[in-house]
Parts: sequence; C-alpha cells; structure tokens
Amino acid sequence: MKDFLGSIGNRIFFLLLAGIVVAVMATTWLSGNERRSTLRELRFQHLADRVEQIVQAVDDIPPPQRPIVLQAATNFGFEARMVDDMNDAIGPNASTSPLIEMLQSRLGEDRKIAVQRESECPPLRADDAHAPRRDTCRVIYVSLHDQALMRLRLHQPGEPPALRGRGGPGGPFGLQYILLFLALIAMLAWLVARMATRPIRQLAQAASRLGSDIDHAPLAETGPTEIRQAAHAFNAMQGRIRRQIQHRTHMLAAITHDLQTPLTRMRLRLEKVTDAELQQKLIDDLGVMHGMVREGLDLARSMDSSEKVQALDIDSLLDSVCADAADAGQDVSLQGSTRAFVMAQPGALRRCLTNLIDNACKYGRQARVSIALEQQKIAIRIRDQGPGIPDAELEAVFEPFYRLETSRSRDTGGTGLGLTIALNIAENHHGQLRLRNLAEGGLEVLLELPQMTPAKAR
Repeated sequence: MKDFLGSIGNRIFFLLLAGIVVAVMATTWLSGNERRSTLRELRFQHLADRVEQIVQAVDDIPPPQRPIVLQAATNFGFEARMVDDMNDAIGPNASTSPLIEMLQSRLGEDRKIAVQRESECPPLRADDAHAPRRDTCRVIYVSLHDQALMRLRLHQPGEPPALRGRGGPGGPFGLQYILLFLALIAMLAWLVARMATRPIRQLAQAASRLGSDIDHAPLAETGPTEIRQAAHAFNAMQGRIRRQIQHRTHMLAAITHDLQTPLTRMRLRLEKVTDAELQQKLIDDLGVMHGMVREGLDLARSMDSSEKVQALDIDSLLDSVCADAADAGQDVSLQGSTRAFVMAQPGALRRCLTNLIDNACKYGRQARVSIALEQQKIAIRIRDQGPGIPDAELEAVFEPFYRLETSRSRDTGGTGLGLTIALNIAENHHGQLRLRNLAEGGLEVLLELPQMTPAKAR
C-alpha cells in the first residue's frame, strides 16, 4: 500500500510539473514570436520614417546638386547615390517585406520601390572596419518625383540586447531565471501532490489500524465533499464490522457459557448409571464437550479481548509458561533470552504460548523452546518430535475446528481451536505465526512479535 500511494503521489507530481512546464514553454514561445514580430514591425517603421525623410529632402534639390548632397549622407548613418536603373535590385535577395507597402503608402503609389537585403554590411567609414557590428543593411531603390532613381543603403540595428546575449533566454541570466521558475513550479507541484494524496494516506492508515483495533477512533469527516463522503462511508463500514464481530463473539460466548450448566447436570446424573462401561463412555463424551466449550470461550476472548495492553518482559513471561508446563509433567526446555519488552495483553499472550507448547507436547511428545532477536523482532520457536503436518495443510490447520486425520484427531482430545486461538492472539499483537516441517523430523512453530521501542519502554 505504501508503494502504491507513493506511486500516486509521484504521478500527480510529475503530471502537474510536466503540464505546467509545457504550458510555460508554449506561452514563452508564443510571446517570443509576438515580441519578435512587434520589434520587426517597429524596425520597419523606423526605416520607413528615415527613407521618407530622405526622399522628401532630395525631391526638393535640383538634379545637378543631388550627387553633391548625397556624398555627405555617410555622416548621417546611411549611404545614398543616384543610379540609372534598379535592375540589380531584382535578384535572389530582393525583398517582398511589408517595408515596400509602408513606403508605397507614405510616398505614393506612383513611386517605383524595390528593397534588397545584404547579407554582409560593409562599414560606412574606414575607421569602423575593425569595429564589431551586428547591424544588417537594407538597400532601397526609390524613384523621385521626376522619375530619377536613388539608391539608399541603410544600416538596420540588430536585435536588442534583451533578445540575445546576457539577458536573452539562452544567456546565463535567462537560464538562472528559468531554473528558479522551474524550482518554484516543482515546489508548487509537490505541495499539490501532497495535498491530493494526504486523504488517501489517512484512509490507508485507518484501514491498516482497523485490522488490529476494531475500536479505533473513526476518521474525521472533514475536507472536500468527496473526502467527507469517503470518510463517512469508511466510518459506517467500521461500525458495521464492529457490531458484527461483537454479535458473533457474544453469541459464541453465550452459547458456550450456557452449555456448561446442562453439561454439569448431565455429569451429576451419570453417577446414577449402573452400567460401568456405558457410564465411562458417557463421561468421556462429556469431557470432550467440556473441552470444546472451554476452547470456545477462549476463541471468543481471542477475537474480542478487553484486557488492558501493557509492557511485558517477554523473557519472564515465556519462562513462567515453560515452568508451568514442566510442573504439569510436560517435557519442555527453554533456551535463549532477549531482554526485550513487548506491548501485549498478558493473559491473552500467555494463552497463546500455552496453546502452542501444549500442542507440541501433545502431538510431538516434547517442546524445545528458544527465543532470540531477529531483525528487530522477537522470534519464539517451538520444536517437537512429532510426525509433522503435510505441507498442503500447513495453512489449513489454522481454520476453526480443522482436524488432521493422523494423531491430531478427535481421539487425542483435540478440538481444532488451539491454533486458531493462537493465531488470533498473535495477529492482535501485530505478530505472525507460521509453521514448517523440519528436515530432521518434527514441526517448528515460529511466533514473531514486534519489539517495543525504547521510547515506549521508558
């Protein structure tokens, strides 16, 4: 479940981040195109203004004086001269840009206009030959009012610094801004992903707690409508499960408890039976029924125990259980120690250990008990020398009233509830109970319990 939730959070995070980054890149590209288009139009407007001013000024000069005036044009940032025709303007570099339309609208439709863009822009003056330039040139042919042709070569400024170099998107400062923006977007996406997955994590934690504590406090029904509905449905489910378990437990406890009275009366009345053989058979049957009633009560307690949970020295508890079994004449030995504590219900955990040791002694003639710390867990192993259990039935023996057809049968006094009770108690203590057959013969029962943390021990 944790990996699943982590996957959902990661997916939300990366989807948000990718969506925002794609949107930013698209808007940046569109705004960049729009900015370049606007700047291009402004540069054309600037060129058109200059050409209009030059043409209007030269139009008023007599033709013989025009070459003399145009020789001084280099001092004003452009080159101009009179030409006979504009045939050299018709070629691969001829321009059909909006600049021609602008000039036609400003100077008149009767003007002959051609525009040519030069790939290399020679300097206007000799002292500018070694100066680094980014300018481009526009060669413009325009007819005057007397149909004379004038050739203008104007230097058009390159892209402004905001679009290139240090401040451009590819420059170091632009890259820093982009990285900062992406970092802020990543933080925002992470927060959104956390907020989106928090209710799912809370629901998963509540579901996990439900398996070990059916009486745990219900979820808070707060937040968006969908979250409130999910929390309400979960709380209603928890309530129904709790009531069903309580009803089943109370019914089982009531049945087994009420059976003890008629069984006791039957035991007393059997004393009046004169047939000794029949009397003994009936007494044996009553003994079996008494055992089933007693273990039925234990099963009910294992499913719904109100016993207080407290810190227990597991070494002392196990030593006490083994000592009681040895005093009862069972072949029991104990090895190892952990000096660890567990949070447990003392009576329930004692009942679990007693059932496991009794099973080993009853069906395997002896119980070799060991305890150790393994991977931060308390591992209790109980080995016997019995016939073991078929591998296909190692899980089935935990089912209530399940009996094997070998020595673990009704004839030996078993009811099929001992391992069920032990498993319920182990799971109520967040532990695990597993069985395996030993290679040298016999059965090993492994009970794993979580070790209490030092903070709780204090």
